[in-house]
Amino acid sequence: MKKLIILLLFFTTVISNAQSRYIPSEENLKARKWFEEARFGLFIHWGVYSILGDGEWVMNNQNISIKEYEKLPSFFNPTEFNAKEWVEMAKDAGMKYITITSRHHDGFSMFDSKATDYTIVKKTPYKKDVLKQLAEECQKQGIKLFFYYSQLDWHRDDYYPRGRTGNGIEGREKGEWKNYIDFMKAQLTELLTNYGEIGGIWFDGQWDQHEWDGKRFGKLKADFKLNEVYELIHKLQPKALIGSNHHLAPNPGEDFQMFEKDLPGKGTKDFATSSDAIGNLPLEVCETINGSWGFNLKDRKHKSKKELIQYLVKAAGYGSNLLLNVGPMPNGKIQEEHVKSLKEIGDWISKNGETIYKTKKGPIKPSDGITSTQKGKKIYIHIMDSSKESFLIENFNFKIKKAIYFGTNSKVIYNKTKSVLTLKINEENRNDIDTIIEIDII
Repeated sequence: MKKLIILLLFFTTVISNAQSRYIPSEENLKARKWFEEARFGLFIHWGVYSILGDGEWVMNNQNISIKEYEKLPSFFNPTEFNAKEWVEMAKDAGMKYITITSRHHDGFSMFDSKATDYTIVKKTPYKKDVLKQLAEECQKQGIKLFFYYSQLDWHRDDYYPRGRTGNGIEGREKGEWKNYIDFMKAQLTELLTNYGEIGGIWFDGQWDQHEWDGKRFGKLKADFKLNEVYELIHKLQPKALIGSNHHLAPNPGEDFQMFEKDLPGKGTKDFATSSDAIGNLPLEVCETINGSWGFNLKDRKHKSKKELIQYLVKAAGYGSNLLLNVGPMPNGKIQEEHVKSLKEIGDWISKNGETIYKTKKGPIKPSDGITSTQKGKKIYIHIMDSSKESFLIENFNFKIKKAIYFGTNSKVIYNKTKSVLTLKINEENRNDIDTIIEIDII
């Protein structure tokens, strides 16, 4: 009997550690390379919360009870939703993939699920699966589709023990955490088997169960069974990439690392991932066009064309993708301001995409005024501070073969010592958004 118990413990340990020793498949590594070179994607936050026009956290922020919130689906009828228009908009903006909320913290599923009746198909007058329509259109137009999936749930009783949010919402009952994990596994299985080839799963909400002292995350109150969940995903679709917005160092089994409203290691947010927690995985920064993720009727913090393009450039300079968000209206239309912004970025990237796509982080330390990307023997210096006529770049230890203003035959005046490069920017080639200098190195 003792030998049997030891043997069972051994096999249990082997199984539980399988994902912690996760070795990505060749298919997965190819997908990671594609993702790292894609550089630009569209984030979509859309759900029944859009009806209230106060962002995706409205249930928590206004402490709307379960009973009250459950009335919202009956008003959600996005008859203006057009998957073809959405995908075409993303493509025209120069985006290579789309990440959409399949289920947010309010617990409402935007897809047809057998694991719950609380879905767009069963609870709304629309009665159609928007993710199915979007998946089919993405496949037609050659855009990869990722699913955002919340590990946090303010609606489901089995999300228990409670986390740090949603505790003012009336009607939440006690349940069994194990049942909640089983529910998540069932839904993830549906997402990975009913919608064709998926780019990956974008997790959010783990932070809700972490202790928080106002500066850093502590230990977890509940076990999300990441080993089991990640193993399930990689088993169902080996190419599918896993990322999690937990603001910590990557967990075993994750395939890319994400940063919310913060360039990697810059530390502009209280919850920002520290620079020493940045791993060797592909990177992605997510940001909003205005100040909100979900549709917010009163949000007037619309970023300018210059701000948005420069953020894309800065992200690439940090070696990161940019996942830029839109919050569609409850009727299924995307705000005109957002459409306009994406078109402006698309116009810019159609001319300058060579300096962004398939590049890696360049040799110049990124700043708000200057950054760089690199592709083989070409270095692209992006100058975003148009007020200066000259730039001094230290530790530039490359021999220069040629230096021109990108997209022209106009030569750049420069001086190069052993490790210092000085650039003189002429008025004729200066660009208020991004003066790009293309340097061929030996």
